[in-house]
Amino acid sequence: SIQPVYGAQHPPLDPQLTKNFIKDRSKVNALPMKSKKASSFHEFARNTSDAWDIGDDEDEDFSSTSSSLQTLNSKVAKATAAQVLENHSKLRVKPERAQSALSDMPTNCKVIKSSSEAQLSRTSEEACVRTSLQKQQSLPLRPVIPLVARISDQNASGAPPMTVREKTRLEKFRQLLSSHNTDLDELRKCSWPGVPREVRPVTWRLLSGYLPANMERRKLTLQRKREEYFGFIQQYYDSRNEEHHQDTYRQIHIDIPRTNPLIPLFQQPLVQEIFERILFIWAIRHPASGYVQGINDLVTPFFVVFLSEYVEEDVENFDVTNLSQDVLRSIEADSFWCMSKLLDGIQDNYTFAQPGIQKKVKALEELVSRIDEQVHNHFRKYEVEYLQFAFRWMNNLLMRELPLRCTIRLWDTYQSEPEGFSHFHLYVCAAFLIKWRKEILDEEDFQGLLMLLQNLPTIHWGNEEIGLLLAEAYRLKYMFADAPNHYRR
Repeated sequence: SIQPVYGAQHPPLDPQLTKNFIKDRSKVNALPMKSKKASSFHEFARNTSDAWDIGDDEDEDFSSTSSSLQTLNSKVAKATAAQVLENHSKLRVKPERAQSALSDMPTNCKVIKSSSEAQLSRTSEEACVRTSLQKQQSLPLRPVIPLVARISDQNASGAPPMTVREKTRLEKFRQLLSSHNTDLDELRKCSWPGVPREVRPVTWRLLSGYLPANMERRKLTLQRKREEYFGFIQQYYDSRNEEHHQDTYRQIHIDIPRTNPLIPLFQQPLVQEIFERILFIWAIRHPASGYVQGINDLVTPFFVVFLSEYVEEDVENFDVTNLSQDVLRSIEADSFWCMSKLLDGIQDNYTFAQPGIQKKVKALEELVSRIDEQVHNHFRKYEVEYLQFAFRWMNNLLMRELPLRCTIRLWDTYQSEPEGFSHFHLYVCAAFLIKWRKEILDEEDFQGLLMLLQNLPTIHWGNEEIGLLLAEAYRLKYMFADAPNHYRR
């Protein structure tokens, strides 16, 4: 049966809560392993009920958001750094070693605190990471990508070389895209292993169904659809101040500053205004669902991809005021239409009680019970419900679990797959969960499991890890999608 689910959005970016979270986490880690006891969900809920009882939304003063962001970013970045060092050790290290990892760093190593410090020299970053890793003998020697991670394509080492094979693939894409009628089936086949950055904007427009395959019709279609979007702005946007739309606009206004808070691009007022218009117009035109928290995340990959069409350097620190008004209007309209196409296929995720998400979470539970019964029974033993961690995976399409560059690579494949966002995503989530089976089985209480599942150490991930994840998801789909007897008990 379908029941309403509330409170599953990302926790508010409150510095005091972040501080308390770090303290609570250190207390948990300080406990000796032998004294760990299995705690139930009800016990955990009683102990942490105040952490989710956020009543300050009505009284929030959003004019102070930018001033408090610097303090927050430094705390979140430091906490994340400690988490990465702790979770990437191959052997279980003592809590005091993990807690002292940051304090052992040399004084010339800085944690990124604001957008003004985001462009640290690569040499100092590598020296900082190398020194800290030497102190952690059990850690792998692989370089770590900076905390405010680059959005551009990269492999696990952080270097984006163009190999001969990649140059050949890029040339094939250009031939497909420049043909009189683009073969969309062939384009999907080429896009499944990833789309080169240079041709990704046009490819995404075609794969999402926003642009026609016929070359001659594309320019007129873009012009017509962009004018249509700004017609919606003129017609509907002023209604945000009307009483029956105030709740929708207010929720959008609350959520936008929380969107990728560690990436300076999304903290620019002009970018936030663009997001407000896109989300409000979508909500007005889709009254069956309206705006739901989590939809704000789904704009960001499209915005970054279409922005990269006009920006040569990495976009995370780019000042959008350097672009012309016409370019910004084009990026905004294209982001709106492509996001709308995506949501058309998963709109039942966002209607009342979000039945689409609840069905997908149930399907994930059944799938995992067939794939890895040991992990499934481990969750049952410690009373972990799949809804407690997988709701966010379905609601935000894993965007809160992965760096943005990984989401963009993931969506190359989702747009190449038939029903990629609505169906293939289930198998990606299953593969993602099983990826952490060792860490899951090492945790022996409810609180530890939930903390792990809600803070998985993926900050260093790049194209290599996403490629492996997608390959495993494809294998699971091939084995289980058309085999109902394997899928269910």
